[in-house]
Amino acid sequence: MKNNLDLTQFDFKKDLPDWQVDLITKTLSRNFVFKDFEAAFAFMTLCAAYAEKIDHHPDWSNSWNQVKVQLRTHSKNDITPLDIELAKAMDAFANQIQKPAEI
Repeated sequence: MKNNLDLTQFDFKKDLPDWQVDLITKTLSRNFVFKDFEAAFAFMTLCAAYAEKIDHHPDWSNSWNQVKVQLRTHSKNDITPLDIELAKAMDAFANQIQKPAEI
């Protein structure tokens, strides 16, 4: 993904359907809900490791089985490709955590 993201050209509804985009505050947000605290914490652990790897960290909070996330690149005061990348990774991690275990 190129460095300068044209938000008017990015299809948030198609590529990040569960995320809310606020073009005024320039943020992406999503509330993830899991079956319990352990699943929510496992999700946060995966996300934290990935965020460290790409050196881009979410604003988030956890309350039992919920993780509220807000993404924005503070240094650019905008949504950037790093936010999109992290949002997509978070979606994948949430799907991974919520899948029933294979027996």
